[in-house]
Amino acid sequence: MSTPLAQSPEERLQRPPAEIRYAEELAALRACDTHHRPPGWQLSLLAARRFIVGDDEAGVSRKFVGDTALVERALVTLATNRGLMLVGEPGTAKSLLSELIAAAVSGDSTLVVQGGAATTEDQIKYSWNYALLVSEGPSTRSLVPAPMLRGMQEGRLVRFEEITRCPLEVQDSLLSLLSERVVSIPELEGSEAMAFARQGFNVIATANTRDRGVNEMSAALKRRFNFETVFPIPDLDTEIALVEAEATALLRSSGVTAAPDRDVMEVLVTTFRELRSGVGRDGSGMDRLSSVMSTAEAVSVAHAMGVRGWFLRGEPADAADLVTCLAGTAAKDSPEDLARLRRYLEQRVSGRRGAQWKALHASRHLLAGG
Repeated sequence: MSTPLAQSPEERLQRPPAEIRYAEELAALRACDTHHRPPGWQLSLLAARRFIVGDDEAGVSRKFVGDTALVERALVTLATNRGLMLVGEPGTAKSLLSELIAAAVSGDSTLVVQGGAATTEDQIKYSWNYALLVSEGPSTRSLVPAPMLRGMQEGRLVRFEEITRCPLEVQDSLLSLLSERVVSIPELEGSEAMAFARQGFNVIATANTRDRGVNEMSAALKRRFNFETVFPIPDLDTEIALVEAEATALLRSSGVTAAPDRDVMEVLVTTFRELRSGVGRDGSGMDRLSSVMSTAEAVSVAHAMGVRGWFLRGEPADAADLVTCLAGTAAKDSPEDLARLRRYLEQRVSGRRGAQWKALHASRHLLAGG
């Protein structure tokens, strides 16, 4: 029986935050950063941009495949007193971008509020240690700061994921935070009853365009944010390279040593792009899936394919693995999507050149529900 290699504590984490994954790059950028920094920032705007979009000459990897001008506008917004709202289709790397920005600006991307129907104001601002509250009464010892209060006290960026999934009254609890830069704690007395934001505090929120109508933001809250839209990756080759790189990293962390096959990745990404846009590669119209066929979903499917091929057969994933793994993605939102996917495999893939396209068509019978 083989003995697993010794791993560091960071390597044993399923997904370390960006400030841990890229600690060496951040340290090097801080050491050579001679540009002006906004108050409370750990990097200048120029160094933060280099960290996110990469710099080959400085040995800094590109982490966000998107519009550099978008990154610049986002950083400029956060250097002011306006919050940043990232909107876009699910899976367009909004959360990744917010994490990278927080790691660059604050050195900490873990101050996160995850929005949802069950999110409460306590989870945003603060709560209490009730044992201490009963024994000692309200005090700073019994106060348990939530991400927003910590971000204000420490002068750090706070990430609010999927804000439009929260009830409207919970969203509006941010109004005084973003305008007055203060949290009122009425249970305490004197100077402790008000917590004022330190330099460096701001908020990055995300909302996907499919959920924006669930709990529409109030006009007052919208005015406190600058909105930036994150679009899907327009270039096929760039998306293939990204999916291949991300899938390779995920497979390595799952114990898979076989790298993804480039031709299989091309088939996977092309399939996702066509089903996402409703336009074939020849420009003709076709059925578009209602399910989210994003780059992030493509990475997830590539990961599942690699795990399936390696642990079931001891070899890299092939087109048959793609068919079996696609069903779980295609059938999330509508049963009709499975039928659309079946028609795509039967009609659109037929006749395409390339061994993997032919294998994909030949494996169409493996589609669940067929």
